Amino acid sequence: MRIAFLTAPEGVEQVELTEPWQAAKDAGHEPVLVSTDAGEVQAFNHLDKADTFPVDEVVGEATVDAFDGLVLPGGVANPDFLRTDEKAVAFVRGFFEAGRPVAAICHAPWTLVEADVVRGRVLTSWPSLQTDLRNAGATWVDEQVKVCDHGTNKLVTSRKPDDLKAFCETYLEVFAAEAG
Repeated sequence: MRIAFLTAPEGVEQVELTEPWQAAKDAGHEPVLVSTDAGEVQAFNHLDKADTFPVDEVVGEATVDAFDGLVLPGGVANPDFLRTDEKAVAFVRGFFEAGRPVAAICHAPWTLVEADVVRGRVLTSWPSLQTDLRNAGATWVDEQVKVCDHGTNKLVTSRKPDDLKAFCETYLEVFAAEAG
């Protein structure tokens, strides 16, 4: 499978990018780093700068049809930036319209709220997002990982870095079943 990892140029939580990325590679899939700008993405360990990662594709040029699924890593600044970028929001919405699976962890569902794709869905996130998600029409649950199929696609969500093992196992299983 070819899996898009969408991040802002700065602010992605490094472990929420690198662990799902490595899980995809270990399973024999092709992860692709998509961002709003060419060049490199500056990751963070909470509020401290961490490593940089090369961008493979720019969101305005990437197409949903080129991917089997989408992973949205968290970090507070990352989804906050993405939800203000029309092309990024349209890219995310496109996966839902195409019926392709999406996985989002921690603060990443903020971008889903902006794309207006959580109405009627059941998902989890970092706890501070629960009011935003409810106001956008979602049902929020406090679970390590949640798979929702009440919509056009499968949506996998998790709360925080401590949930990464379950998140990676679940998103890969769901994506493989959908691609198969």
